[in-house]
Amino acid sequence: MNRTLAAAFPDAHCELDFTTPLELAVATILSAQCTDVRVNLTTPALFAKYRTARDYAEANRAELEEYIRPTGFYRNKTSSLIGLGQALESDFDGELPHTLSDLVKLPGIGRKTANVILGNAFDVPGITVDTHFGRLVRRWKWTEEEDPVKVEHAVGALIERKDWTMLSHRVIFHGRRVCHARKPACGACVLANDCPSYGTGPTDPALAADLIKGPEREHLLDLVGL
Repeated sequence: MNRTLAAAFPDAHCELDFTTPLELAVATILSAQCTDVRVNLTTPALFAKYRTARDYAEANRAELEEYIRPTGFYRNKTSSLIGLGQALESDFDGELPHTLSDLVKLPGIGRKTANVILGNAFDVPGITVDTHFGRLVRRWKWTEEEDPVKVEHAVGALIERKDWTMLSHRVIFHGRRVCHARKPACGACVLANDCPSYGTGPTDPALAADLIKGPEREHLLDLVGL
């Protein structure tokens, strides 16, 4: 299934826009309960204003809140960003650390966010268990675990470590474009022959094809002969 997903999504990647590890950390914090599209609309102005950990550490709270208000939960996220900047300044010379144990100590950064940063900013393999990932691997019977950390370890035991980051991207892409929560596009899915949950969504190819989203739509339909 991983090999099939690799063929389906050869360009799978982190869909948050960033140029530095700090920018990725900030964008990932903002992405909680918010779409990547909305975050990417919000961060250009934010990143132009706040360039360093010190900028966040010394930020005016009201001003920072206005920059990130469109992402929702902006008061909590502002607290996380100011706290992140202060922790980086006091403990890490203003630079983002690149170990899981150090990252998860930082305000606003849990294990999922840390794995996003490790895999995409530092090329350290990590499995990102977001809602899409957890839902799909349970749907595929790769694991029955619900706890994200247990899911991460269970899937990590199935897939070579070097593939962890790309697997995360592929599964998330598939969840956003094909294997939707309420109505997966079963009849137009590249994994139809291997999926134990085939039939959860429409199996009629034409109906299923209408459910496929994203810029890869034609490629995905071509792979299944539609």
